[in-house]
Amino acid sequence: MELDMETMAASIGVSVPVLRFLLCFVATIPVSFLWRLVPGRLAKHVYSAFSGALLSYLSFGFSSNLHFLVPMLLGYASMVLYRPKCGIITFFLGFGYLICCHVYYMSGDAWKQGGIDATGALMVLTLKVISCAMNYNDGLLKEEELREAQKKYQLIKLPSLIEYFGYCLCCGSHFAGPIYEMKDYLEWTEGKGIWAYSDKGPSPYGATLCALVQAAFCMALHLYLVPYHPLSWFTDPIYQEWGFWKKLSYQYMSGFTMRWKYYFIWSISETAIIISGLGFSGWTESSPPKPKWDRAKIIDILGFELAKSSVLLPLVWNIQVSTWLRHYIYERLITKGKKPGFFQLLATQTVSAVWHGLYPGYIIFFVQSALMIAGSRVIYRWEQAIPTNMTLVKKAFVFMGFAYTLLVMNYSCVGFMVLSMHETLASYGSVYYIGTILPIALIVLGYIIPAKPARSKVRKEQ
Repeated sequence: MELDMETMAASIGVSVPVLRFLLCFVATIPVSFLWRLVPGRLAKHVYSAFSGALLSYLSFGFSSNLHFLVPMLLGYASMVLYRPKCGIITFFLGFGYLICCHVYYMSGDAWKQGGIDATGALMVLTLKVISCAMNYNDGLLKEEELREAQKKYQLIKLPSLIEYFGYCLCCGSHFAGPIYEMKDYLEWTEGKGIWAYSDKGPSPYGATLCALVQAAFCMALHLYLVPYHPLSWFTDPIYQEWGFWKKLSYQYMSGFTMRWKYYFIWSISETAIIISGLGFSGWTESSPPKPKWDRAKIIDILGFELAKSSVLLPLVWNIQVSTWLRHYIYERLITKGKKPGFFQLLATQTVSAVWHGLYPGYIIFFVQSALMIAGSRVIYRWEQAIPTNMTLVKKAFVFMGFAYTLLVMNYSCVGFMVLSMHETLASYGSVYYIGTILPIALIVLGYIIPAKPARSKVRKEQ
């Protein structure tokens, strides 16, 4: 069996531990389907928790479940013992333990060398534990103190321990997401809310097939491209001999190649959540109405690759984590009565960087992301200030936003891929730090040349 595993792993260019994880990861699809056949609420919670723990054991070993228990029990204990501050307590304890695991395992190096451990799953689990505690904390607040997302997901009653474990480990969904809320999990399990079907409910099989085909395409394209764009070339003397445009195009192709690996992983996650039924998010307004599966949506591939503005990227990349960051970091840092600014953006990106790991490449990438988005907002404001009758000029600014996003995003993501400070700065320096200078220049120009809405000009003319 071990020999077969080695042969299979070699055939697709991965290590045996990674292959073992991939097999268990793909197994989340039939495991999620079988959830539909389990009778009774209690049995469903037990199945969710047990199947998730079993898949973790088969993927990472027994120690993985011990690691998962730590933030899970800390979060539940904080909800039981001190509800008024359980959200912030769980946030710091959960992130503290995750940081310790990041430092101890240094997973980024292991992933680059073909290894794998449970840290990636722990990252997803940490966000689920924190959101549950914060929503239980929100259950104490007055309605006028709550934002829309808080009103929607607040928990009035403490979930039972088996409900909590089922939510955290549900059918292996903690492997790579998507992140979902405790309230949605409970309503799905109990057949309430949008899952209170009068008949057999929406069929998930068409959407499941589409997600599977997408996953197969993404993996095939990644396996085809990766031999031509290895990360090792960034430190190769040959790369340093290339001209500016060739280096810039190689940065783009390296990022493009890497993204298809993530698209594959997330497509499998989407498939599992869709076939379980948890991914259902309502009906379209078309006639006849069609089911929507937005709760399962993690990535909009075309939306990301063809984004006209950097501001749109968090809305189409790792969608559920971006939503989590918006609801639990960005919005909660906004002072009531004031507009959000660069501080909220930078703080959110910093939390995202720490969540990914303490490698310099991650930190640099997410600081770059904050600058990139701020610069993109300047372009957007200028574009909005152009009168509607100047169509050609408006289109030129739209194209400028697209080109800016394409350049700065793929320049920035080199840090996310290579991780080390030396390689990141060497890569940025090889193209004269254009992806850092350009956003800063735009931010400064935004203050020098402030944009005034085109509508005010029209009113003055009238």
